[in-house]
Amino acid sequence: MKYTTNSLEQTQKIANDFVSTLLPKQNGAVIVGLYGDLGAGKTTFTQHIAKIFGVEETVTSPTFVIEKIYELAGQNFTHLIHVDAYRIEKSEELLHLGWHDIISDSHNLILIEWPERVADIMPEHIKVNLSHVFESSREIEITL
Repeated sequence: MKYTTNSLEQTQKIANDFVSTLLPKQNGAVIVGLYGDLGAGKTTFTQHIAKIFGVEETVTSPTFVIEKIYELAGQNFTHLIHVDAYRIEKSEELLHLGWHDIISDSHNLILIEWPERVADIMPEHIKVNLSHVFESSREIEITL
């Protein structure tokens, strides 16, 4: 699925449509890899998804803490886990954060920015490619 968005409202609708397709798996977490250049909208897309799931905290990119976990109440998932692999130099750094445990828990929805930085330990995942078309326009391509 490929979309073009020119506003936050359109991006929110795309995020709503995307979230409506997400259901827990029996054999592990649902993992969404967010691909795109700096400023392409990865964190903004994550913020929209978090809002849809009722996260009331301010969602920012966990660039320096690497991982933020949000509790979800009354949802198909119990945790929204936001990972930013931009500063990771070796995939083993994610392993120290309990990567195998979080990806094996079918109650987790994991959104990971810069998944290409840890490609060697990334399991099968949904790919969301975000790119600039114009200054105020983005293209979002979702591969399930």
